[in-house]
Amino acid sequence: MNILKINNLSKTYPNGVKALDDVSIEIENGMFGLLGPNGAGKSSLMRTLATLQEADSGSAILNDNDIFNQPNELRKVLGYLPQEFGVYPRITAEQLLDHMAILKGISKSSERKELVKYYLNKVNLYDKRNKSVKGFSGGMKQRVGIAQALLGNPKLIIVDEPTAGLDPGERNRFYNLLADVGKEVIVILSTHIVDDVRELCTQMAIMNLGQIVFKGAPQTAIDELKGMVYQKIVSREELDNYAKNFSVISNKMVGGLPLIHVLSSTNPGDGFQQVEPNLEDVFFSKINTTNQLV
Repeated sequence: MNILKINNLSKTYPNGVKALDDVSIEIENGMFGLLGPNGAGKSSLMRTLATLQEADSGSAILNDNDIFNQPNELRKVLGYLPQEFGVYPRITAEQLLDHMAILKGISKSSERKELVKYYLNKVNLYDKRNKSVKGFSGGMKQRVGIAQALLGNPKLIIVDEPTAGLDPGERNRFYNLLADVGKEVIVILSTHIVDDVRELCTQMAIMNLGQIVFKGAPQTAIDELKGMVYQKIVSREELDNYAKNFSVISNKMVGGLPLIHVLSSTNPGDGFQQVEPNLEDVFFSKINTTNQLV
């Protein structure tokens, strides 16, 4: 069992933006969803855990390894797929994975060859192994990205916004691959896409303005809102008035008109209908926003 313990992590950038504000959380084996709007601090946390930037204060311990005091030890057991997975021009998928395997300390040529073949098969790209990665689709690049993240038997895998820009078929393939990977290691899935967490994760946290505002199981969070979510289609002109008089947690356009969800312990009347809560309701209730759904 792998355990990642994050304690009182803070990070303020030179421009004054407080990206991490006393973040504490404990994560064990399995798929863990880190959900939050753009700018919530998710990427800052992922980059800090990946030792790409230093925190101002706090600690992060993976098993017995102090990540910040022993960054090289962490990198030996880290798989990282950043939000923008850049590739070398004209390099093939096979060459890229071989190069990444060397960087991860796999020095024996025959061992690298077998590993590269294994992971190219795992991400269904072996028949494209001699093709330039630069010409791959977004989904294929992401599959190469997760393959390189899996090299070296990592104990911690971090994937930052992995399904952004993928079509539904590519997204489903990516879901299946991540779910398979996440059985024996810690996989942190950082995303602003609620479906990613709903499909994959048994545990999750919601982040907003540099802070963890919720941690727990997605279904538990949904159950806590049962009987408290109501919806109604209103006119655009009425939005401000409803925002003043009701606890509006979200709105989205349906047939050209705003459909609002409100949080209420009793039936608010006024034509509202009670609905079964979902993870989007949890998300927006925790970050207390009235913005349109993402």
